[in-house]
Amino acid sequence: MTEWFAIVMGTSLFVLMIPVIYRICKGPTGFDRILGVNVIGTKTAVLLVIIGTLYERVEMFVDFALTYALLNFVAAIIVSRYLNRTISLKEMEAREKEKGRIKA
Repeated sequence: MTEWFAIVMGTSLFVLMIPVIYRICKGPTGFDRILGVNVIGTKTAVLLVIIGTLYERVEMFVDFALTYALLNFVAAIIVSRYLNRTISLKEMEAREKEKGRIKA
């Protein structure tokens, strides 16, 4: 019974990752894309625990899942801070126009 439950839950989590791929590809902003990748990373960590249940080695796969989730979280924070600090080309041109360096 546990095997079937794990297989059904793992399959349903995998299927639920498919709509998130749309958000990663078509997201209007970079932050939407980061959020989509973060959601997939979180579901992957849960899938690792489910795989550990199937192989009856939960303790080993929980370590893998925690490590993967931590790396996913840190990567999302780093990319978010990078995108927050950089400015787009349009903003840069607008600032240059305000300073009078570029003539319209």
